[in-house]
Parts: sequence; C-alpha cells; structure tokens
Amino acid sequence: MNQAFGKSLRLLCSSDFQNVFDDAPFRASHQNFLILARFNQQTSPRLGLVVAKKHLRLAVQRNRMKRLVRESFRKQQQYFHGLDVIVLSRKGVDELSNTAFTDQLNQQWQRIFKKVRHVRLTSLAPAKPDLNPNDTGASSNVSASDQ
Repeated sequence: MNQAFGKSLRLLCSSDFQNVFDDAPFRASHQNFLILARFNQQTSPRLGLVVAKKHLRLAVQRNRMKRLVRESFRKQQQYFHGLDVIVLSRKGVDELSNTAFTDQLNQQWQRIFKKVRHVRLTSLAPAKPDLNPNDTGASSNVSASDQ
C-alpha cells in the first residue's frame, strides 16, 4: 500500500468536516485531544486536523502536532479503510513530548479501530434464523395443534 499522504487522504472542504462533526459514531476522547470518525463513501481513509491557536499558541507547536498526527495516520492508514477521521486539539497538548503524544494517539487509534471492527463485524453477521423453519413469515395466532 502506498504510504504517501496526498490530497486524497485529507478532508479538504468544510462540508467534509461538517459531515463528521454532525454524525460521528466513533469517538475517542483524551485529555489533550479528541478523535471523531465516521464511515465515508470512498475506499480510502481521510484525515482532518483542527488545531486551535487557543490551545497551541506557537505555530511551531501547532505544526509539530499536525506532523505527528499525519505521520501516525499515514503509517496506520490501512486500518482506517473507508473512514473520515478528525483529530481536534485540546488544552495541554503542547506539554506532551513527541513520544508521549504519539503513545497517547496510538492508544486512541486502537480504541477507534476496536469500535469500527465491532460495527463491521456486527453488520456482517447473518440475521437470526427463524425458530420455526416451516413458518412462511406470515404471523398467525393459530398454533400447529389447533389445525
């Protein structure tokens, strides 16, 4: 799989971001950041970043966080198949070292993967079999002994 991080792997327009904000069935919250995710209609995963000046004053800090998130996402993109993901910064993220931030981010990725895997497995599970194989699906209040 290509490990690049091109435009096809990014959430670019505000409507893409809004779709995730409006309906994000997968969430992983941490003290320093929040991850929102939802299924998309594409085969490739896409990443969006929301890094506020309020939480990271210096551009160097904002760029460092974005670089670390993009790198982590790029390395694990095969697990995000068909997902739109947004990572939002929170207060205090600037106090984490690169390794601490990456470790925390990887833990939250695992939480998202687990939730997505659960939904995918339950949606692929076969429907419950009928209890009465002779039943045609029409409901009847007449039992077999009454006939």
